[in-house]
Amino acid sequence: MRILVATLLLLLLALQYRLWFGAGGVAELHRLRAQVDELSQTNEQLSERNAALERDVRELKTGTAGIEQRARTDFGMIAKDEVFYQVVEPEQKTAAGDGDARE
Repeated sequence: MRILVATLLLLLLALQYRLWFGAGGVAELHRLRAQVDELSQTNEQLSERNAALERDVRELKTGTAGIEQRARTDFGMIAKDEVFYQVVEPEQKTAAGDGDARE
């Protein structure tokens, strides 16, 4: 009888070990759930980015306003009859002897 109980106890321990630490066990389940959560967040961010890019493409295809805005912001272009004024701030001189003053 003791041999049977000892054998069953060892079998139970072996099965519990596989459940908790083996392939497909609880530890792997937690790791995979964390990986799924991370990938879901990445997919959501990429979906938002794709939607924004689709809006940009649609705007560029349908009208000139999107093209004009892109030319102004990305390439610094101006319209034909516009005048462009560039205001340059004078450099501020620091206290003498600093070594940071530009002359």
